[in-house]
Amino acid sequence: MLQMWIIPAFVHGLGIAIAAAACAYACVALLVTWKHSRRRAARSAAEPCPHPVSVLKPLRGADPYLHENLRSFCLQSHPDYQLVFGVRDLDDPAVATVQQLHAEFPRLDMALAVSPCSHGSNPKVSNLINMLPFARHDWLVLADSDIRVPTDYLSRVTAPLAEPDTGIVTCLYRGIAEHGFWSWLGRMFIDDWFVPSVRLAYAFSPARFTFGSTIALRRDVLDAMGGFEVLRNALADDFWLGELVRRRQLHIVTSNVMVGTQVSERRLSSLWTRELRWLRTVRAIAPWGFSMTWVCFTSPLVVVGFVLAPGLLTASLAALGLGARFLLHSIQSRAARAHLPWYEALLFPLRDGLLLLQWSIALTGWQVRWHGRLLDARGKRTSPGLIRNSTT
Repeated sequence: MLQMWIIPAFVHGLGIAIAAAACAYACVALLVTWKHSRRRAARSAAEPCPHPVSVLKPLRGADPYLHENLRSFCLQSHPDYQLVFGVRDLDDPAVATVQQLHAEFPRLDMALAVSPCSHGSNPKVSNLINMLPFARHDWLVLADSDIRVPTDYLSRVTAPLAEPDTGIVTCLYRGIAEHGFWSWLGRMFIDDWFVPSVRLAYAFSPARFTFGSTIALRRDVLDAMGGFEVLRNALADDFWLGELVRRRQLHIVTSNVMVGTQVSERRLSSLWTRELRWLRTVRAIAPWGFSMTWVCFTSPLVVVGFVLAPGLLTASLAALGLGARFLLHSIQSRAARAHLPWYEALLFPLRDGLLLLQWSIALTGWQVRWHGRLLDARGKRTSPGLIRNSTT
């Protein structure tokens, strides 16, 4: 009899706990996001610094909207900067885009590094190693090819580098959805889940993450770490670059500049591949953080909580959690000035459910697809020609 009573009581308590945890996360994430949106307009940025800058843009293929994204770097108000593009060979479709930009901006300092030399298993880092000799300035900015920036971007993100204890400046980013349903879900992965979770982490601890959207650093800092060569076999090169800087007791600064990243997935398969790679990479480099990620999936969790413990309490928690989740989506969409149909906002329960499924699948293995190759998120060899990651 006692056992028959304990099991239902445990299930009931578990349901309440799940609903309460999901509701609490949604409410706290909403509060942090709301406070950030109110502070952002009034926040005083560091005084822009006119120090010369070299921008490194590793390229591979003609990504959707590549011209528009690269063009935003050609329109910078910064007084002295250089753009260095890098490809493996002249047959790369991205070369044509670079040539178009050079014709459009003939007075802009541009360089194109072409080299098939591979230095390790990470093709992006190999590209950066080949590009670095072309960089004329000692302040460097790295930015992925799918990033689009405002005209004052360079002046603002490089300003903190004037402080000697600054190691890296990085930027959060928002999704730019262009292709309907699947790209909307991809944008929500970034805007509704990733960005709020990072801001929530920063509310309780100093910044420690770096993102491929922007990595600004001085050349002396890069050289002191051993250059890009130490990252030649690292899958999450942006994370490890920040980690190496942090280990040298230098600060990681998250700029208040918000850049955009193109979300161009047209099919579930491509969306699934990208997001599963991201989740398994997080699991590999931050297992504790990944293990706590489940609490972020508000919609399915409050439903599970109510099913396990039906009643007024869990119903109230579900209503509060879903309401907070909807408001979070609304704030993020307004901040992004996303011109999306009204019914796009109703997709957030589906987005949360898909995330929970992806998170669960991410627990079952380590393989990820990256640039057409099968890799192990932990750095182990999974196909011929791949080199085991160096320990960094």
